[in-house]
Amino acid sequence: MATQQSDAELIVSLQARVKELETENAKLLAQLADCHSHEMEEKLHGPDGKDREAKEGNRKFEKKIEKKESGYDTRFMSHHSKRYVALKVMYFGKRFYGFASEAQMQPTVESELFKAFEKTRLLIGDKKESQYSRCGRTDKGVSSVGQVIALFLRSNLKLSAINNGNSGEVVLDEKHEGEIDYVRVLNRVLPNDIRILGWCPAPVDFHARFSCLSREYKYFFWKEKLNIPAMESAGIKLVGEHDFRNFCKMDAANVHNYRRHITLFDISPTDVRLRLYNGNQLWVIKIKGSAFLWHQVRCMVAVLFMVGKGFESPNVIDMLLDTTRIVRKPQYTMASEVPLVLQCCEFDDIKFICSSDAGDALRLHLVNECQMYHLQATIFHEALLNCVPLSNDQSLLPFQATKKKVSHVSLMSRPTEPSYEERRAKLNTVA
Repeated sequence: MATQQSDAELIVSLQARVKELETENAKLLAQLADCHSHEMEEKLHGPDGKDREAKEGNRKFEKKIEKKESGYDTRFMSHHSKRYVALKVMYFGKRFYGFASEAQMQPTVESELFKAFEKTRLLIGDKKESQYSRCGRTDKGVSSVGQVIALFLRSNLKLSAINNGNSGEVVLDEKHEGEIDYVRVLNRVLPNDIRILGWCPAPVDFHARFSCLSREYKYFFWKEKLNIPAMESAGIKLVGEHDFRNFCKMDAANVHNYRRHITLFDISPTDVRLRLYNGNQLWVIKIKGSAFLWHQVRCMVAVLFMVGKGFESPNVIDMLLDTTRIVRKPQYTMASEVPLVLQCCEFDDIKFICSSDAGDALRLHLVNECQMYHLQATIFHEALLNCVPLSNDQSLLPFQATKKKVSHVSLMSRPTEPSYEERRAKLNTVA
Protein backbone atom coordinates (compact mmCIF):
# COMPACT_ATOMS: atom_id res chain seq x y z
CA MET A 1 0.00 0.00 0.00
CA ALA A 2 2.92 2.34 0.79
CA THR A 3 4.40 1.73 -2.69
CA GLN A 4 1.11 2.61 -4.39
CA GLN A 5 0.84 5.82 -2.39
CA SER A 6 4.41 6.70 -3.29
CA ASP A 7 3.65 6.15 -7.00
CA ALA A 8 0.59 8.41 -6.77
CA GLU A 9 2.61 11.16 -5.09
CA LEU A 10 5.31 10.83 -7.75
CA ILE A 11 2.72 11.20 -10.54
CA VAL A 12 1.26 14.34 -8.92
CA SER A 13 4.76 15.77 -8.49
CA LEU A 14 5.69 15.05 -12.10
CA GLN A 15 2.46 16.59 -13.41
CA ALA A 16 3.11 19.74 -11.38
CA ARG A 17 6.66 19.88 -12.74
CA VAL A 18 5.37 19.50 -16.31
CA LYS A 19 3.04 22.48 -15.81
CA GLU A 20 5.94 24.55 -14.47
CA LEU A 21 8.03 23.68 -17.51
CA GLU A 22 5.14 24.48 -19.89
CA THR A 23 4.73 27.91 -18.27
CA GLU A 24 8.45 28.59 -18.58
CA ASN A 25 8.37 27.36 -22.18
CA ALA A 26 5.52 29.77 -23.00
CA LYS A 27 7.51 32.70 -21.64
CA LEU A 28 10.56 31.71 -23.66
CA LEU A 29 8.47 31.29 -26.81
CA ALA A 30 7.06 34.78 -26.38
CA GLN A 31 10.59 36.17 -26.02
CA LEU A 32 11.71 34.18 -29.04
CA ALA A 33 8.86 35.57 -31.14
CA ASP A 34 9.85 39.08 -30.11
CA CYS A 35 13.48 38.40 -31.07
CA HIS A 36 12.40 37.05 -34.45
CA SER A 37 10.35 40.20 -34.94
CA HIS A 38 13.32 42.54 -34.32
CA GLU A 39 15.49 40.41 -36.56
CA MET A 40 12.92 40.63 -39.35
CA GLU A 41 12.62 44.39 -38.89
CA GLU A 42 16.38 44.80 -39.31
CA LYS A 43 16.39 42.65 -42.45
CA LEU A 44 13.49 44.56 -43.98
CA HIS A 45 14.39 48.13 -42.98
CA GLY A 46 18.08 48.04 -42.15
CA PRO A 47 19.70 49.65 -39.12
CA ASP A 48 20.05 53.05 -40.81
CA GLY A 49 16.44 53.36 -41.98
CA LYS A 50 17.31 53.07 -45.71
CA ASP A 51 14.72 50.44 -46.51
CA ARG A 52 13.53 51.15 -50.06
CA GLU A 53 15.20 48.07 -51.56
CA ALA A 54 14.15 45.94 -48.62
CA LYS A 55 10.55 47.07 -49.04
CA GLU A 56 10.63 46.21 -52.72
CA GLY A 57 11.95 42.74 -51.91
CA ASN A 58 9.34 42.39 -49.20
CA ARG A 59 6.52 43.26 -51.60
CA LYS A 60 7.80 40.71 -54.13
CA PHE A 61 7.97 38.16 -51.34
CA GLU A 62 4.36 38.89 -50.31
CA LYS A 63 3.17 38.52 -53.90
CA LYS A 64 4.98 35.21 -54.19
CA ILE A 65 3.24 33.99 -51.04
CA GLU A 66 -0.16 35.10 -52.34
CA LYS A 67 0.33 33.06 -55.52
CA LYS A 68 0.91 29.88 -53.56
CA GLU A 69 -2.18 27.72 -53.13
CA SER A 70 -1.01 26.30 -49.82
CA GLY A 71 1.89 26.64 -47.43
CA TYR A 72 3.92 29.72 -46.51
CA ASP A 73 7.06 30.77 -44.71
CA THR A 74 5.85 30.83 -41.10
CA ARG A 75 8.85 32.95 -40.03
CA PHE A 76 7.46 35.80 -42.11
CA MET A 77 4.38 35.82 -39.85
CA SER A 78 6.36 36.45 -36.66
CA HIS A 79 5.39 40.13 -36.57
CA HIS A 80 1.71 39.24 -36.00
CA SER A 81 -0.03 38.99 -32.65
CA LYS A 82 -0.74 35.50 -31.43
CA ARG A 83 -2.75 33.89 -28.69
CA TYR A 84 -2.81 30.47 -27.08
CA VAL A 85 -6.04 28.67 -27.93
CA ALA A 86 -7.64 25.27 -27.39
CA LEU A 87 -9.57 23.73 -30.29
CA LYS A 88 -12.23 21.04 -30.07
CA VAL A 89 -11.86 18.69 -33.04
CA MET A 90 -14.22 16.17 -34.65
CA TYR A 91 -13.00 13.61 -37.17
CA PHE A 92 -14.31 10.47 -38.84
CA GLY A 93 -11.37 8.12 -38.57
CA LYS A 94 -12.00 5.65 -41.39
CA ARG A 95 -9.38 6.94 -43.85
CA PHE A 96 -6.77 8.14 -41.34
CA TYR A 97 -3.74 6.29 -40.02
CA GLY A 98 -4.40 7.54 -36.52
CA PHE A 99 -4.41 11.05 -35.09
CA ALA A 100 -0.71 11.73 -34.52
CA SER A 101 1.46 12.80 -37.44
CA GLU A 102 4.39 10.78 -36.09
CA ALA A 103 2.81 7.72 -37.71
CA GLN A 104 4.74 6.26 -40.64
CA MET A 105 1.68 6.28 -42.89
CA GLN A 106 -0.31 9.21 -44.27
CA PRO A 107 -2.77 10.80 -43.98
CA THR A 108 -3.20 11.46 -40.28
CA VAL A 109 -5.66 13.85 -38.67
CA GLU A 110 -2.83 15.93 -37.24
CA SER A 111 -1.12 16.35 -40.61
CA GLU A 112 -4.39 17.59 -42.14
CA LEU A 113 -4.87 20.05 -39.28
CA PHE A 114 -1.43 21.57 -39.76
CA LYS A 115 -1.99 21.84 -43.49
CA ALA A 116 -5.10 23.88 -42.64
CA PHE A 117 -3.16 26.05 -40.15
CA GLU A 118 -0.60 26.85 -42.83
CA LYS A 119 -3.13 27.37 -45.62
CA THR A 120 -5.09 29.86 -43.51
CA ARG A 121 -1.83 31.48 -42.30
CA LEU A 122 -2.83 30.98 -38.68
CA LEU A 123 0.42 29.28 -37.68
CA ILE A 124 3.27 31.49 -36.47
CA GLY A 125 6.59 29.71 -36.41
CA ASP A 126 6.83 25.95 -36.74
CA LYS A 127 4.99 23.22 -34.88
CA LYS A 128 7.54 23.12 -32.07
CA GLU A 129 7.42 26.88 -31.53
CA SER A 130 3.61 26.81 -31.40
CA GLN A 131 3.69 24.96 -28.04
CA TYR A 132 1.38 22.38 -29.58
CA SER A 133 -0.24 19.67 -27.44
CA ARG A 134 -2.99 17.12 -28.00
CA CYS A 135 -5.26 15.39 -25.52
CA GLY A 136 -4.77 11.88 -26.90
CA ARG A 137 -3.43 9.76 -29.74
CA THR A 138 -6.29 7.76 -31.22
CA ASP A 139 -5.45 4.71 -33.33
CA LYS A 140 -5.92 4.10 -37.03
CA GLY A 141 -9.63 4.13 -37.88
CA VAL A 142 -10.79 5.55 -34.52
CA SER A 143 -13.08 8.60 -34.63
CA SER A 144 -13.66 11.50 -32.26
CA VAL A 145 -16.24 14.19 -31.56
CA GLY A 146 -14.31 15.66 -28.64
CA GLN A 147 -10.56 15.61 -29.28
CA VAL A 148 -8.80 18.72 -27.94
CA ILE A 149 -5.58 20.33 -29.10
CA ALA A 150 -3.85 23.55 -28.02
CA LEU A 151 -1.33 25.84 -29.70
CA PHE A 152 -0.42 29.44 -30.43
CA LEU A 153 -2.31 30.85 -33.44
CA ARG A 154 -2.34 34.23 -35.11
CA SER A 155 -4.67 36.76 -33.48
CA ASN A 156 -6.37 39.95 -34.64
CA LEU A 157 -6.15 41.49 -31.17
CA LYS A 158 -3.41 43.77 -29.89
CA LEU A 159 -2.25 44.43 -26.35
CA SER A 160 -1.79 48.15 -26.95
CA ALA A 161 -1.05 48.89 -23.30
CA ILE A 162 2.23 46.96 -23.48
CA ASN A 163 2.78 47.00 -27.21
CA ASN A 164 5.03 50.05 -27.58
CA GLY A 165 5.39 49.37 -31.27
CA ASN A 166 6.85 45.90 -30.82
CA SER A 167 5.46 42.90 -32.65
CA GLY A 168 4.96 39.23 -31.95
CA GLU A 169 3.13 39.92 -28.71
CA VAL A 170 1.07 37.20 -27.05
CA VAL A 171 -2.64 37.84 -26.56
CA LEU A 172 -3.63 36.56 -23.13
CA ASP A 173 -6.84 38.40 -22.32
CA GLU A 174 -10.40 37.12 -22.62
CA LYS A 175 -11.52 39.45 -25.42
CA HIS A 176 -13.31 37.88 -28.36
CA GLU A 177 -14.81 40.83 -30.24
CA GLY A 178 -12.93 41.35 -33.49
CA GLU A 179 -11.01 38.09 -33.04
CA ILE A 180 -10.46 35.65 -35.89
CA ASP A 181 -13.37 33.19 -36.21
CA TYR A 182 -11.10 30.16 -35.93
CA VAL A 183 -13.94 27.67 -36.40
CA ARG A 184 -15.23 29.24 -39.62
CA VAL A 185 -11.80 29.92 -41.10
CA LEU A 186 -10.43 26.43 -40.49
CA ASN A 187 -13.58 24.53 -41.49
CA ARG A 188 -13.50 26.24 -44.89
CA VAL A 189 -10.24 24.48 -45.78
CA LEU A 190 -10.38 21.22 -43.80
CA PRO A 191 -11.42 17.97 -45.54
CA ASN A 192 -15.03 16.87 -45.09
CA ASP A 193 -14.19 14.25 -42.44
CA ILE A 194 -12.52 16.75 -40.07
CA ARG A 195 -14.24 19.69 -38.40
CA ILE A 196 -13.41 22.19 -35.68
CA LEU A 197 -16.36 22.29 -33.26
CA GLY A 198 -15.21 25.19 -31.11
CA TRP A 199 -12.29 27.21 -29.77
CA CYS A 200 -11.37 28.71 -26.43
CA PRO A 201 -8.61 31.07 -25.22
CA ALA A 202 -6.33 29.09 -22.93
CA PRO A 203 -3.76 30.06 -20.30
CA VAL A 204 -0.16 29.61 -21.44
CA ASP A 205 0.40 26.82 -18.90
CA PHE A 206 -2.51 24.82 -20.37
CA HIS A 207 -1.57 21.43 -21.80
CA ALA A 208 -4.17 19.45 -23.75
CA ARG A 209 -2.88 16.16 -22.36
CA PHE A 210 -1.76 16.88 -18.81
CA SER A 211 -4.50 19.43 -18.01
CA CYS A 212 -7.23 16.94 -18.98
CA LEU A 213 -9.31 15.79 -16.00
CA SER A 214 -11.05 12.88 -17.72
CA ARG A 215 -11.73 11.28 -21.09
CA GLU A 216 -14.86 9.46 -22.20
CA TYR A 217 -15.05 6.87 -24.97
CA LYS A 218 -18.04 5.31 -26.68
CA TYR A 219 -18.03 1.93 -28.39
CA PHE A 220 -21.00 1.08 -30.65
CA PHE A 221 -22.09 -2.49 -31.42
CA TRP A 222 -25.06 -4.48 -32.71
CA LYS A 223 -26.83 -6.44 -30.00
CA GLU A 224 -27.58 -9.59 -32.04
CA LYS A 225 -27.66 -12.40 -29.43
CA LEU A 226 -25.26 -10.90 -26.90
CA ASN A 227 -26.07 -11.34 -23.21
CA ILE A 228 -26.28 -7.68 -22.18
CA PRO A 229 -26.82 -8.28 -18.42
CA ALA A 230 -23.70 -10.47 -18.31
CA MET A 231 -21.68 -7.78 -20.12
CA GLU A 232 -22.97 -5.16 -17.70
CA SER A 233 -22.08 -7.33 -14.70
CA ALA A 234 -18.55 -7.77 -16.08
CA GLY A 235 -18.13 -4.12 -17.05
CA ILE A 236 -18.96 -2.79 -13.59
CA LYS A 237 -15.91 -4.69 -12.28
CA LEU A 238 -13.69 -2.39 -14.36
CA VAL A 239 -14.77 0.69 -12.39
CA GLY A 240 -12.24 1.94 -9.86
CA GLU A 241 -8.45 2.08 -9.77
CA HIS A 242 -6.82 -1.09 -11.07
CA ASP A 243 -3.69 -2.35 -12.77
CA PHE A 244 -4.84 -2.72 -16.40
CA ARG A 245 -1.69 -4.32 -17.85
CA ASN A 246 -3.78 -7.32 -19.00
CA PHE A 247 -6.15 -4.95 -20.84
CA CYS A 248 -3.70 -3.03 -23.04
CA LYS A 249 -0.81 -3.21 -25.46
CA MET A 250 2.16 -2.98 -23.14
CA ASP A 251 4.81 -0.35 -23.83
CA ALA A 252 7.44 -1.38 -21.30
CA ALA A 253 10.02 1.04 -22.70
CA ASN A 254 7.97 4.14 -21.92
CA VAL A 255 5.19 3.16 -19.50
CA HIS A 256 6.04 1.87 -16.03
CA ASN A 257 2.77 2.45 -14.18
CA TYR A 258 -0.26 0.55 -15.47
CA ARG A 259 -2.70 1.67 -12.82
CA ARG A 260 -5.59 3.70 -14.18
CA HIS A 261 -8.85 4.94 -12.66
CA ILE A 262 -12.13 4.15 -14.45
CA THR A 263 -14.92 6.36 -13.12
CA LEU A 264 -17.86 5.27 -15.27
CA PHE A 265 -19.08 2.19 -17.14
CA ASP A 266 -22.46 2.15 -18.82
CA ILE A 267 -24.07 0.00 -21.49
CA SER A 268 -27.33 1.12 -23.08
CA PRO A 269 -29.38 0.93 -26.30
CA THR A 270 -29.48 3.69 -28.90
CA ASP A 271 -32.54 4.59 -30.96
CA VAL A 272 -31.06 2.98 -34.11
CA ARG A 273 -32.66 -0.26 -35.30
CA LEU A 274 -32.28 -2.33 -38.47
CA ARG A 275 -35.81 -3.23 -39.56
CA LEU A 276 -34.45 -5.58 -42.22
CA TYR A 277 -32.72 -7.71 -39.60
CA ASN A 278 -35.62 -8.36 -37.27
CA GLY A 279 -35.12 -5.08 -35.41
CA ASN A 280 -31.47 -5.66 -34.50
CA GLN A 281 -30.59 -2.71 -32.28
CA LEU A 282 -27.46 -0.62 -31.96
CA TRP A 283 -26.08 -0.43 -28.41
CA VAL A 284 -23.28 1.65 -26.94
CA ILE A 285 -20.72 1.13 -24.20
CA LYS A 286 -19.58 4.28 -22.37
CA ILE A 287 -16.28 4.21 -20.48
CA LYS A 288 -14.89 7.23 -18.66
CA GLY A 289 -11.58 7.56 -16.86
CA SER A 290 -8.81 9.96 -15.94
CA ALA A 291 -6.50 8.43 -18.54
CA PHE A 292 -6.17 5.28 -20.65
CA LEU A 293 -3.38 2.97 -21.72
CA TRP A 294 -2.51 2.04 -25.30
CA HIS A 295 -5.44 0.04 -26.80
CA GLN A 296 -7.03 -0.24 -23.33
CA VAL A 297 -10.64 0.44 -24.40
CA ARG A 298 -10.52 -1.99 -27.34
CA CYS A 299 -9.02 -4.71 -25.12
CA MET A 300 -11.68 -4.23 -22.44
CA VAL A 301 -14.46 -4.35 -25.05
CA ALA A 302 -12.98 -7.53 -26.59
CA VAL A 303 -13.21 -9.35 -23.25
CA LEU A 304 -16.75 -7.99 -22.67
CA PHE A 305 -17.81 -9.45 -26.03
CA MET A 306 -16.46 -12.86 -24.95
CA VAL A 307 -18.64 -12.58 -21.86
CA GLY A 308 -21.65 -11.46 -23.90
CA LYS A 309 -21.30 -14.47 -26.22
CA GLY A 310 -21.18 -16.82 -23.24
CA PHE A 311 -17.57 -17.84 -23.85
CA GLU A 312 -16.32 -16.38 -20.57
CA SER A 313 -17.80 -15.72 -17.14
CA PRO A 314 -18.01 -12.13 -15.85
CA ASN A 315 -15.51 -13.25 -13.20
CA VAL A 316 -12.80 -13.33 -15.89
CA ILE A 317 -12.51 -9.57 -15.33
CA ASP A 318 -11.54 -10.16 -11.67
CA MET A 319 -8.89 -12.67 -12.72
CA LEU A 320 -7.34 -10.41 -15.35
CA LEU A 321 -7.25 -7.47 -12.93
CA ASP A 322 -5.38 -9.61 -10.39
CA THR A 323 -1.89 -9.09 -11.80
CA THR A 324 -0.28 -11.06 -8.96
CA ARG A 325 -2.21 -14.10 -10.14
CA ILE A 326 -2.24 -13.47 -13.90
CA VAL A 327 1.30 -12.22 -14.45
CA ARG A 328 1.26 -12.62 -18.24
CA LYS A 329 -1.56 -11.32 -20.44
CA PRO A 330 -3.39 -14.08 -22.35
CA GLN A 331 -3.28 -13.57 -26.11
CA TYR A 332 -6.55 -12.32 -27.61
CA THR A 333 -7.64 -10.10 -30.49
CA MET A 334 -8.69 -6.54 -29.74
CA ALA A 335 -12.16 -5.30 -30.68
CA SER A 336 -12.40 -3.47 -34.01
CA GLU A 337 -11.30 0.16 -34.06
CA VAL A 338 -14.13 1.34 -36.35
CA PRO A 339 -16.94 1.66 -33.73
CA LEU A 340 -14.71 3.43 -31.19
CA VAL A 341 -15.24 7.17 -30.62
CA LEU A 342 -13.39 9.56 -28.32
CA GLN A 343 -16.52 11.30 -27.04
CA CYS A 344 -15.22 14.11 -24.87
CA CYS A 345 -12.29 15.45 -22.87
CA GLU A 346 -12.97 17.37 -19.65
CA PHE A 347 -11.00 20.41 -18.46
CA ASP A 348 -11.31 23.09 -15.80
CA ASP A 349 -12.30 26.57 -17.05
CA ILE A 350 -12.29 25.65 -20.74
CA LYS A 351 -15.53 26.67 -22.48
CA PHE A 352 -15.52 26.31 -26.23
CA ILE A 353 -16.88 29.11 -28.43
CA CYS A 354 -18.56 28.84 -31.82
CA SER A 355 -20.03 31.87 -33.59
CA SER A 356 -23.58 31.65 -34.93
CA ASP A 357 -22.37 31.80 -38.55
CA ALA A 358 -19.77 29.10 -37.99
CA GLY A 359 -22.33 27.01 -36.06
CA ASP A 360 -24.90 27.21 -38.85
CA ALA A 361 -22.31 26.18 -41.44
CA LEU A 362 -21.12 23.35 -39.20
CA ARG A 363 -24.62 21.95 -38.65
CA LEU A 364 -25.39 22.12 -42.37
CA HIS A 365 -22.17 20.27 -43.17
CA LEU A 366 -22.85 17.51 -40.63
CA VAL A 367 -26.45 17.08 -41.86
CA ASN A 368 -25.19 16.73 -45.42
CA GLU A 369 -22.61 14.15 -44.34
CA CYS A 370 -25.27 12.16 -42.45
CA GLN A 371 -27.52 12.17 -45.50
CA MET A 372 -24.67 11.03 -47.73
CA TYR A 373 -23.83 8.05 -45.49
CA HIS A 374 -27.51 7.13 -45.21
CA LEU A 375 -27.68 7.08 -49.02
CA GLN A 376 -24.65 4.80 -49.15
CA ALA A 377 -26.26 2.47 -46.59
CA THR A 378 -29.43 2.39 -48.71
CA ILE A 379 -27.44 1.30 -51.76
CA PHE A 380 -25.86 -1.59 -49.82
CA HIS A 381 -29.33 -2.42 -48.52
CA GLU A 382 -30.61 -2.67 -52.11
CA ALA A 383 -27.68 -4.88 -53.06
CA LEU A 384 -28.44 -7.18 -50.16
CA LEU A 385 -32.09 -7.48 -51.17
CA ASN A 386 -31.07 -8.41 -54.70
CA CYS A 387 -28.48 -11.05 -53.85
CA VAL A 388 -29.82 -12.58 -50.62
CA PRO A 389 -33.61 -13.14 -50.81
CA LEU A 390 -35.22 -13.21 -47.38
CA SER A 391 -37.56 -15.99 -46.32
CA ASN A 392 -40.82 -15.34 -44.51
CA ASP A 393 -39.24 -16.54 -41.29
CA GLN A 394 -37.38 -13.55 -39.84
CA SER A 395 -36.45 -15.26 -36.57
CA LEU A 396 -32.79 -15.49 -37.60
CA LEU A 397 -30.63 -12.67 -38.90
CA PRO A 398 -29.47 -13.38 -42.47
CA PHE A 399 -25.81 -12.91 -41.62
CA GLN A 400 -26.06 -15.21 -38.60
CA ALA A 401 -27.30 -18.11 -40.71
CA THR A 402 -24.02 -18.19 -42.63
CA LYS A 403 -21.67 -17.66 -39.70
CA LYS A 404 -19.38 -20.53 -38.84
CA LYS A 405 -19.28 -21.71 -35.27
CA VAL A 406 -15.97 -20.74 -33.72
CA SER A 407 -14.41 -22.99 -31.11
CA HIS A 408 -13.47 -20.78 -28.20
CA VAL A 409 -10.35 -21.38 -26.14
CA SER A 410 -10.68 -20.12 -22.58
CA LEU A 411 -8.59 -17.03 -21.89
CA MET A 412 -6.88 -18.73 -18.99
CA SER A 413 -5.84 -21.62 -21.27
CA ARG A 414 -4.31 -19.49 -24.03
CA PRO A 415 -0.66 -18.72 -24.74
CA THR A 416 0.52 -15.63 -22.90
CA GLU A 417 2.56 -12.56 -23.71
CA PRO A 418 5.77 -11.65 -21.85
CA SER A 419 5.20 -9.97 -18.51
CA TYR A 420 6.23 -6.39 -17.80
CA GLU A 421 9.24 -7.59 -15.81
CA GLU A 422 10.34 -9.88 -18.66
CA ARG A 423 10.01 -7.06 -21.17
CA ARG A 424 12.06 -4.71 -18.98
CA ALA A 425 14.75 -7.34 -18.50
CA LYS A 426 14.99 -7.81 -22.28
CA LEU A 427 15.24 -4.05 -22.80
CA ASN A 428 18.00 -3.79 -20.21
CA THR A 429 19.88 -6.66 -21.87
CA VAL A 430 19.73 -4.94 -25.26
CA ALA A 431 20.84 -1.64 -23.72
